Amino acid sequence: MIRHALDTLGGIWQLARLAIISRGRLGGAYWTWRTHTAFGKGRPPTRREAFAAALGYGRWVHRMRRGR
Repeated sequence: MIRHALDTLGGIWQLARLAIISRGRLGGAYWTWRTHTAFGKGRPPTRREAFAAALGYGRWVHRMRRGR
C-alpha cells in the first residue's frame, strides 16, 4: 500500500516533469499519436479513462527511472 502511494507521488512528479520538458504542448502531434495508440481512433477517452491512463503511465515511468 505504501509502495503504491509512493509510486503515485513519483508518477505525478514524472508527469509534471514531462509537461515541463514538452513545454506544456500536450496537444501536439506526439500526444495525439500517444492518445490514438493508447485508446484507438474510434472514440476519445472519457476524462476518467484519460486520468487513470496518465497516472498509470506516470507510475510506470517512475518505476522505470528508479529501476524497479
